[in-house]
Amino acid sequence: MAQNIYDQPDFFAGYSQLGRSVEGLDGAAEWPALRAMLPDVGGLRVVDLGCGFGWFCRWAHEHGAKEVLGLDLSEKMLARARVAGPDVGITYARADLDQLSLPQDGFDLAYSSLALHYVEDVARLFSTVHQALSPGGHFVFSTEHPIFMAPTNPGWSIDAEGRKTWPVDRYLVEGPRKTDWLAKGVVKHHRTIGTTLNTLIRAGFTIAHVEEFRPTDAQIAAKPELMEELERPMFLLLSARR
Repeated sequence: MAQNIYDQPDFFAGYSQLGRSVEGLDGAAEWPALRAMLPDVGGLRVVDLGCGFGWFCRWAHEHGAKEVLGLDLSEKMLARARVAGPDVGITYARADLDQLSLPQDGFDLAYSSLALHYVEDVARLFSTVHQALSPGGHFVFSTEHPIFMAPTNPGWSIDAEGRKTWPVDRYLVEGPRKTDWLAKGVVKHHRTIGTTLNTLIRAGFTIAHVEEFRPTDAQIAAKPELMEELERPMFLLLSARR
């Protein structure tokens, strides 16, 4: 079973205070770019892998999705999602993405936001998602960029011209890595971009779009702290088709 860090009280308390936890999709800088990769969800059967507080599930429901299933390992996250409503149109269930089973041809869109870097056996998950999608179905997801996951501590330094530099630590050495983020000992699984793309292809997907997220000038003007995101990519966004 994957590490259920989100049910640890200290981690959950810290996560609940993040901008994306308070403001939802509007608090996630990468959301506009990710949304542009989505098909029209009207009439689609949607599964959200690692649904968290249910922000995307509610968005899909509000935009006309036929069915929405939100899956998460954390009982605390699922409880928060259920409280937010609505009472009908969305089903939430507990699931470990490393051991996931989904019905064949059960969905038209699989979506995931910042959950796949917690998955150890991503090849198994991609194969599971592929068979669960209808022909032509979409798989759209974001994950922590492997360059962001791989820097050495303290993460950055200042060069001779006063610019931040981000050293990459063992980028080609894949596997679990522990980090202290909101709690000590958080396990994330590092894999290169090439591994992610090739694993999707081997599972039978056709890759439609790959984006190493950068904030727009308008986003930086509104939130100057996002300027730091120009130094190295923080998120990897992908869209694939069955």
